[in-house]
Amino acid sequence: MWSSWEAATLREKLKALANLQKVDMEAAALRKAADVHPKQIAELERELGAARSAIEAERSRVADIERQKAQLEQNITDDKDKVKKWEARLAEQRSTREYSALAREIDIAKKANLTMADELVELTKTLGAARETVKGKEGEFATRQQQLGARMSELRAKLAESETQVKQLEGQRSNVAEGVDSNLLRRYEAIRKKKLPALVGVVAGTCQGCNMNVPPQLYNQLRTSLGTDVCPSCNRIIYAVEALADPTASK
Repeated sequence: MWSSWEAATLREKLKALANLQKVDMEAAALRKAADVHPKQIAELERELGAARSAIEAERSRVADIERQKAQLEQNITDDKDKVKKWEARLAEQRSTREYSALAREIDIAKKANLTMADELVELTKTLGAARETVKGKEGEFATRQQQLGARMSELRAKLAESETQVKQLEGQRSNVAEGVDSNLLRRYEAIRKKKLPALVGVVAGTCQGCNMNVPPQLYNQLRTSLGTDVCPSCNRIIYAVEALADPTASK
């Protein structure tokens, strides 16, 4: 059996490592929680980008219709000018055949002009509707941009807060690690890089890290030595939970 002084020393070593792991677990939890923030921000930025692209597509459509309208108006003007010139030439025609041919061309041009005029009316209506669509989408975008911007600012603030807390824990960790037995610390650090928790208790012969039973002899050894060992199943550092119990608490 260990003397009360030796038992207290072993218990303090174990507590020091347990305290270090507590800091590591808190930092890991903060990092895990903060990991979602950049993804959420990126998703909101994608949503905002998609809405912006939709507006740009509508604006491009409006610009295209405006070009079509301008071209159609120019065609109508050109055809009207052409008809006026042809009409002026009618009186100059010396033969009935030439007169009839030119008159027929004028009639065809006038009908085509009327058709283009009808098309212009419809195109003007389409342009008006497209402009209203853009106006509506711009209003919706402004509102959504404000909402998403506020949400992104909130997430960035949370991310910054988490990073600050992690840095504080990292500073705290350095101080706590100084109080851990060097051999125990090296073993802990090697395991911590692969999995957390790296230090787990054994309760009633069961490892709390993998829920597998440890050999009875090993469990008894942990209880009597108040030390640590390695779980045969998960390779974590294990200890008997009784080792951390305050012996004066039951008195």
